[in-house]
Amino acid sequence: MDFTTIFTAEGLISLFTLTLMEIILGIDNIIFISIVAGKLPEHQQGRARSLGLFIALGFRILLLLFINQIVQMTDPVLVIDGLPESMQLSWRDIILIAGGVFLMGKTIVEMGHKLEGVEEHEENGGKKRGFMNVIIQIAALDIVFSFDSILTAVGLADHVEIMIVAVVISMGIMIVASAPISKFINGRPTIQMLALSFLLLIGFMLVAEGFEQHVDKGYIYFAMAFSLVVELLNSRLRKEKDPVKLKDRIPDEYEAEMEN
Repeated sequence: MDFTTIFTAEGLISLFTLTLMEIILGIDNIIFISIVAGKLPEHQQGRARSLGLFIALGFRILLLLFINQIVQMTDPVLVIDGLPESMQLSWRDIILIAGGVFLMGKTIVEMGHKLEGVEEHEENGGKKRGFMNVIIQIAALDIVFSFDSILTAVGLADHVEIMIVAVVISMGIMIVASAPISKFINGRPTIQMLALSFLLLIGFMLVAEGFEQHVDKGYIYFAMAFSLVVELLNSRLRKEKDPVKLKDRIPDEYEAEMEN
């Protein structure tokens, strides 16, 4: 590998573009890690987040080193008949479908726990989710996110060394940002439900991508950003000490006279 290509004008542009894309695509990964790590005792959460992102970094670099073999995984290996048109699935499609189903299932379970108050029961009873169990879940989804991220990166850069540097930079930024993001999400139940809804949508998108139904991720990220802004405004309004009073409210003395 020739890392001198990074210092050319074309290399720097590719590096900036790819790093920005990796950060954007890593948002859903950070959200998932933050929510799953939030099940652990507080003193273990930071270590779980960092380890989860380091695992993601390792997967991405490993996939980049075998990029030629990864690209060949887009060749059809399974044909499904009985539909209006025969559907051909590659290993890439199968991995995306399996990962999307796993993400949707995990998200629905987490939503149910939040609504039923299972999380608070576990904390009061002293039953915390095992550290290794959390890391295994993070690693399983990291494979899917890494696979999708690397295949997207192939179209933006021609040199593997640029991709590796971009991945390392983006992961460094995400490791630094993971703590405040996790604190922001886990400290606000409504934001947490919004984040879970976002993950559910990402899981559905992965399944759609696996069945060759392309969905522009820009629309999904815009919808999430818009929903977040609306929820922040709602949170600000809920904190107001003096809510708006209706001017046509009937005074108490008139209410008493009407009752008599």
